[in-house]
Amino acid sequence: MTRGGTEADVPGPGGTPAGGTRSHGAGSGATPAGCSGSGATRSAGTGSGAAENERGYRVYRPVIPEVCPADPDRMVLSADAGGRCEVFAHDAATGRTRQVTDRPHGTLHGTLDRDGAVWWFDEDLEGRGVWRVQDFDGGPDTAGLPPAPAGTPRGLAMNAAGQVAAGVGSPAGLAVWLGRRGGPAREVHRAAGPRRLAGLSPDGALLAVAGPPHDLRAVTLLSPDGRTVAEFGGGDLPQVAAAPDTAAYSGASALPEREAGTGAPAAARIWARGFAPTAEPAELLLVTEHSDRYRLATWDARHGLREYAWCAFDTEIDAVWYPEARKVLIRQDRHGRSLLHTADLDRRTLSTAATPPGSIPDAAPRPGGGIHYVWTDSATPPRLCTTAAAGPARSHPPVLGTLPERVPGVHSELWTPGPDGPVHTLLSLPERTGTAPPPLVFLLHGGPADHDRDAYDGTVHSLVASGLGAARVNYRGSTGYGPRWRAAFGAGVGLTQVDDLVAVRADLLARGLAREGAVGLWGTSWGGALALLALGVRPGLWQAGVAVKPVADFAAAHRSGLPALRALDERLFGGTPDEVPERYARSSPVTHAARVTAPVLVVAAARDTKCPPQQIADYLAALRAAGAPHESLWLESGHDGYRGADHVATLRRALEFLHRHLGAAARRTASAAPRSDRCGAQQAGAPDPSGTVRRHSEGRR
Repeated sequence: MTRGGTEADVPGPGGTPAGGTRSHGAGSGATPAGCSGSGATRSAGTGSGAAENERGYRVYRPVIPEVCPADPDRMVLSADAGGRCEVFAHDAATGRTRQVTDRPHGTLHGTLDRDGAVWWFDEDLEGRGVWRVQDFDGGPDTAGLPPAPAGTPRGLAMNAAGQVAAGVGSPAGLAVWLGRRGGPAREVHRAAGPRRLAGLSPDGALLAVAGPPHDLRAVTLLSPDGRTVAEFGGGDLPQVAAAPDTAAYSGASALPEREAGTGAPAAARIWARGFAPTAEPAELLLVTEHSDRYRLATWDARHGLREYAWCAFDTEIDAVWYPEARKVLIRQDRHGRSLLHTADLDRRTLSTAATPPGSIPDAAPRPGGGIHYVWTDSATPPRLCTTAAAGPARSHPPVLGTLPERVPGVHSELWTPGPDGPVHTLLSLPERTGTAPPPLVFLLHGGPADHDRDAYDGTVHSLVASGLGAARVNYRGSTGYGPRWRAAFGAGVGLTQVDDLVAVRADLLARGLAREGAVGLWGTSWGGALALLALGVRPGLWQAGVAVKPVADFAAAHRSGLPALRALDERLFGGTPDEVPERYARSSPVTHAARVTAPVLVVAAARDTKCPPQQIADYLAALRAAGAPHESLWLESGHDGYRGADHVATLRRALEFLHRHLGAAARRTASAAPRSDRCGAQQAGAPDPSGTVRRHSEGRR
């Protein structure tokens, strides 16, 4: 069992652990537990006088709780506590839910060990802290693994023998500490760069450390005394060594390699996904990417590195062991939707679970072969589902919360022709009351290696309920459309994506689904960078823009950013700002600030370590110098805020700003809009459990 990666998790394919993610939302971040991406939404309209009380909003994330390996009735999850994300313990046998943590700025990470003790991460606004422990039934909090120092959480792994390993991040890199609950622990490994703890074997004989997936040392296996047992990367896969070179992809840019935006396949990549819970010898699950496919692989001391060619996928996957046998649950992100597969590694079979079309934000295999999963689509709020047969043995996770049965609007999709293939857009529009289409807002996901899903989104709900349309574009660089699409940056970082937005805008206008003079942009983090960049490089096309915690100057963000994010930028741009300054400058919104003509709302966080506040302040100064119309809102929080109040304020300000500048009359509606992956907290009644997060994405989200 491995938990707890954030700031320096290693980038992964789609759902696999993501590295140096700039995230957004209440409690968001590329995190393994909590209310990541929870949304702030409004149940009233956006006109003046619409009163919101932040106490009427709730932090919410529809994901599956962590389950105690020895007692499946004991669960840990993150849920709302007065507008904050906090850790709760839930006893399914009695139906009792107990709040474990209560901190002014909320708590995100939580899990439990085999004895049922609750572990939670006590962090400050900059994401640094230590693991603490509390008995499942309550009592005092104690240090989880003393004397491990404070740092960022880069993995927490436990086994049935009671051993605990923790990855502790610092500007210098990763330190791995090993011990037992309550300590004393000892440092057994130290490595520079964006690395994380990926697992602890059931017998305690091996630790797995994951590095950048393209690295020669993408995976390192260690003994408990820190000795290196094995090291390998994607180039060590037998099929890669035997495969011919792949031809360059058409539409490639002049940048030197795939991570610099060529669109052509680069060296194979490999991700560690954890040890099998029962295998002997210890067996590590892996996901590989090469030759335009994602595959399962394993490593053990007896067989070494093995790849399963029969288990290949054309788009990103996440993978997790079943509790028994050599079976793996695979969640595939494909074209904005999700599929669930089960691979039996001994029988060499692959089966697909029958799930409705839509998205599966989280899924977990259970003893007996059943799968618990959360399902949603654009018109349907998340609901908890299971493939397990009904009966007394069927476990019952906590209810995810009270949600509306349906959300307002008409939800559809379209594909717009593009130079590297069609661009996929998820479109949500209010039901028409006249002949003219409504004002439209492009909602821009972050990453860039993430994607918008055919899934409920509280910001979309809020926009549509108030009379605005929402277009979610999976531009080039998004996950879910294969390795070539993810690597396509032919016109440059950010500029390629702006080209896609411009093409989709023209397509929507031609189809009569949008109207000239009423198109806005709204992005967060890397999506905020795209919004600002589009406003500057194509200023005549947009009438308003909202950028929440954005990257405004890539070079400045690189200088003061986190190690994993610097590594991400260097892959995207093909070097450091000193090595390729013109690329960073060309893609930075601050370079084009003087060309901005549409009104801009910029929301920034004073304690943001992922999109540092100074580079945002410099962008605002550039707008002022150019006389560009703009507003700003500063939050006293970090990038990954866990307080609903901050997100309520952001949502309120953004909606009113967009209505004012896009010329839409606000609609008042009683329809509740519970959550969003973009900002805020859920609106609802009494606190309800919401689950723990496993999905991770690469980049600035």
